[in-house]
Amino acid sequence: MAQVVLENIYKSFPLRQGEQEKAANNVAKSVSPEAPGSTSNSVLRRINLTVGDGEFMVLVGPSGCGKSTLLRSIAGLEVLTAGNIWIGDRLVNDLPPKDRDIAMVFQNYALYPHLTVYDNLAFGLRRSQKEEGRRKKEEGRRKREEGRGKKEEGRRKREEETETEKSSRVQAEKIKNQVKEVINYLASNTVNKERIYTLGEDFLVGATRKLPPGLRYLSEREKAVGKRVLKVAQLLQIEPLLNRLPKQLSGGQKQRVALGRAMARNPEVFLMDEPLSNLDAKLRAETRSQIVQLQRQLGTTTIYVTHDQTEAMTMGDRIAIMNGGQLQQVAQPLELYNKPANLFVAEFIGSPPMNFFPVQFTAPLLISHPQFRFTLPDIWAKNLQQYDGRGLILGIRPEHLSIHPPATKNLSVQVEVVEALGHETYLRVCLTDAPAVRMQVRVPPERSIRVGEELWLAIAHDKIHLFDPDTELAIFPR
Repeated sequence: MAQVVLENIYKSFPLRQGEQEKAANNVAKSVSPEAPGSTSNSVLRRINLTVGDGEFMVLVGPSGCGKSTLLRSIAGLEVLTAGNIWIGDRLVNDLPPKDRDIAMVFQNYALYPHLTVYDNLAFGLRRSQKEEGRRKKEEGRRKREEGRGKKEEGRRKREEETETEKSSRVQAEKIKNQVKEVINYLASNTVNKERIYTLGEDFLVGATRKLPPGLRYLSEREKAVGKRVLKVAQLLQIEPLLNRLPKQLSGGQKQRVALGRAMARNPEVFLMDEPLSNLDAKLRAETRSQIVQLQRQLGTTTIYVTHDQTEAMTMGDRIAIMNGGQLQQVAQPLELYNKPANLFVAEFIGSPPMNFFPVQFTAPLLISHPQFRFTLPDIWAKNLQQYDGRGLILGIRPEHLSIHPPATKNLSVQVEVVEALGHETYLRVCLTDAPAVRMQVRVPPERSIRVGEELWLAIAHDKIHLFDPDTELAIFPR
């Protein structure tokens, strides 16, 4: 296993002809001489992220924020514009995907339809063994070339010797060369025999693969592959499915096979690109817990991409929130929920999303709005001194609003929509004196509420969030 380090990652795509002309026109109309260039579209900017060894990191954000592009860049499927990617102690920028020791699970399963579940699981293992064999052959070829180079160097030095020394060595060299020819002949025949034997084994394994188990020929390599496949199948509880084709599987079973194919290779890093998006809600919840459990058992470093914040909050050791090709905040799930770094994170994390109001702050602790006013707790006094007389953005989550009697510190609202879910009820309401301002509220299910009913809502003052309207950054109490 290994940590993954992303250093100052940038990724841009060239614009198409029509987009280039449009961008060029915008630049020509711009007053600023430093307007951005018109030849490329920046997708990732200044990404710096370290994923610890064995950590489950979730990349989350809205569609088009760059999270899948970042994952594909780690896998080697996209070429970086700038920056470095480290997997363990290896810089992998120039390595092809097959040499990065990663395994990727895609959104669409990507199973081979003509292969059984067993062969789908074994495919990567068989390929990796062949790649290892080719690597060893290449290493042998390189060593032979080095040997020839040394021979050439020796020959050159011998030519520089005096004629007297040369004549005295001729006979000895002749004998040595004869011995080497015999040795090389024997060695080359041994290699050829091993190669022929390996090819013959591969042919027999492939030719008998579809026969009943008792009639199949299994080489030592194939036996090792079989043990690994069975171990993974047991882990994922898909042993009864090993002889089925993908078309005979349900969506959840296909997803487990895709996961198993990645696990079978025992890579240093798992990359998962929205693997649960094609499953129904119940199956998604079951598979989600299985993935988390498997990752903890294996301890493999995992980077998981999703746009579903429920998956992010329940699966990740840490969550990296992205927007517009940049990281907004990287933290543990509860820290993101309780201490969002900016307005975007506050709105993105939480379901239903956070409600926001423009308010006025007056020192030392007064918050005022046309519909309400209240005094903040003392812990806010120090960090809000610079905002005296200025506007702020107040955020409050739906679960931190409650129904109370009328008061100046409470909000008068009218109910527009009631969503009864059984275990809780969501209300969509608007301010009585400002119908354009809408909010969402979470209330207990036993409270009977009708559409059109007028309510007074109290804000939990110890649960509010404040943001600078200019920078949209969060302001935290002392």
